[in-house]
Amino acid sequence: MLYQCVSKYSKMKLLTGFIFVLLFSCQAQQASDEIITGAQQLNNYLPSLEGKNIAVVANQTSLIDGVHIVDTLLARSIMVTRVFAPEHGFRGKADAGASIDDALDEKTGLPILSLYGSTKKPTSAFLKDVDLILFDIQDVGARFYTYISTLHYVMEACAEYSIPVLVLDRPNPNGHYIDGPILDTAYQSFVGMHPIPIVHGMTLAEYAQMINGEYWLKDSLQCELKYQSMKNYHHQKPYKLPVKPSPNLPNSQSIALYPSLCLFEGTDVSIGRGTLQQFQVIGSPKLDSCSYVFTPISREGAKYPKHENTVCCGWNLSDLEFEDEIHLDYLIESYHQYSSQGLGFFTSFFDKLAGSNQLRIQIEAGWTSNQIKESWEEGLDNFKNTRANYLIYP
Repeated sequence: MLYQCVSKYSKMKLLTGFIFVLLFSCQAQQASDEIITGAQQLNNYLPSLEGKNIAVVANQTSLIDGVHIVDTLLARSIMVTRVFAPEHGFRGKADAGASIDDALDEKTGLPILSLYGSTKKPTSAFLKDVDLILFDIQDVGARFYTYISTLHYVMEACAEYSIPVLVLDRPNPNGHYIDGPILDTAYQSFVGMHPIPIVHGMTLAEYAQMINGEYWLKDSLQCELKYQSMKNYHHQKPYKLPVKPSPNLPNSQSIALYPSLCLFEGTDVSIGRGTLQQFQVIGSPKLDSCSYVFTPISREGAKYPKHENTVCCGWNLSDLEFEDEIHLDYLIESYHQYSSQGLGFFTSFFDKLAGSNQLRIQIEAGWTSNQIKESWEEGLDNFKNTRANYLIYP
């Protein structure tokens, strides 16, 4: 009997030990698979900043383990002399398209210089006594998301004044696919600077290499570009952003839908600005059939939303799954409902977002979603071949 008790005790102890080892191994594996952003790898890039005057391009997403990168650098005695703010501002609260004013950061006293509004490219005064620009912003991988346009102009100014740029890389939450029409450079604007598809499937460091390698900067200049790559990242790896990248992208669903729904910004249809489901609902007072209604109101990040205080009829896509391609069916259906009433649908902004007038012409001519997407194939194939030259991650 005593032997049996000891045997059972030994087996239980052995089992408990096995479970502990298994749990420890699982935790260790999970830790080894965790994405380590470029910004988190301080030991790798701090030596290149020491003794230099640094300007930082940053916003509310520029965090290292919950602490803003500017605060982190100052705490490490790095000479940060100024901050450049992109669209939505340094704290990321301004409306889309709203001009950002220069200011002083209340916490650090550093000057914040706007790169959105009348000055999108750093001037010589902005760059006075700057030895290096550090670029650390979370992107979402869409051509019309203006942080890559800010990256272009920062690189261009630095190329002109022989100032290096260091990009601290972050994951692309839409980096697992490539889709959309290629931009015609005749339609170049701040919501589309380069001949790429709407969804490009690149991180900011990869994209910066493409800007340099394809000679897209003014006068075919090339910037002295450095980057700190991530650990444990690949393009098919899901990534949930810890901080909203802009006021109207509140969650992963909105970020997944953004490449498809942003085209509605160039129409009379609301994409939910002024609601709590931005880029997850679409609608208008002029749609004649729908399954969902909402009323946009003035909110932070959407001071004057489209169809403010007016009931909009449309669709709720907050539970819809289409994360691997651009979907046009709702856009085409909305256009047909408008055209049946003889009402205007497209605004002049649509062609800039689409990258040319072709998508609008195709929709007006009655093309189906499949027909339209077939017309993108050659351009996408060419882009994928070019993109392959600049990839850092598998």
